[in-house]
Amino acid sequence: MSAVTMNNVCADEHHHDNSSVMIFGFWIYILSDLIVFATLFSGFAVFSASYGGGKAGSEFIHLNFVLVETAILLLSSITYGFVMVQIHKGNLAGVRLWMAITFVLGSCFIGMEIYEFRELLSEVYYYDAGAYAGIDLTTGTQLFGREVLSAYWSAFFALVGTHGLHVSVGLLWMIVMFFHLCRSGLDQNNKTRLTCLSIFWHLLDIVWVGVFTMVYLLGAL
Repeated sequence: MSAVTMNNVCADEHHHDNSSVMIFGFWIYILSDLIVFATLFSGFAVFSASYGGGKAGSEFIHLNFVLVETAILLLSSITYGFVMVQIHKGNLAGVRLWMAITFVLGSCFIGMEIYEFRELLSEVYYYDAGAYAGIDLTTGTQLFGREVLSAYWSAFFALVGTHGLHVSVGLLWMIVMFFHLCRSGLDQNNKTRLTCLSIFWHLLDIVWVGVFTMVYLLGAL
């Protein structure tokens, strides 16, 4: 075997080792992130009936709207799966196309979630203008009258908002990856980064299934 061939083999093994280490380290981060979400889920389970004297959360949940959100996010998971297929084929144009579609779907999800939050805040604050002028969700203080503690809404916005923040980070990550792909193409570093992004994005879909089931589906019953 020539020296050039040996050098190429060693270089490939070095890149493979670096990629494996990076992906392993990213899995450790994912596990720590799961602990954060597990804590938020536990908090919501504990405070799911703590309305502070107000109406139940089920009266403010619009399940059909959230079903559309869920379908969009799950579809984005499928489209990112096609990103990984195109990576294995070495098709840079296909990677860009499917990642752009995933980005659009993720952006639609975030847009709908922002709209949902705005509507919920409006409804929770002013659901009964005669009896309540509103509740400050950060302090649990009724704006006019006696103090009201709404642990339910604190837990709700903490859990759903944290997931939404993660989706936003994933979208920013995609934007960064577009620049990396334009500059370096499908080199080994970009393949590793896209693999880590795939793990992250699919995690968010799995977490959202839990959010949808516990917060929205069971909450609407």
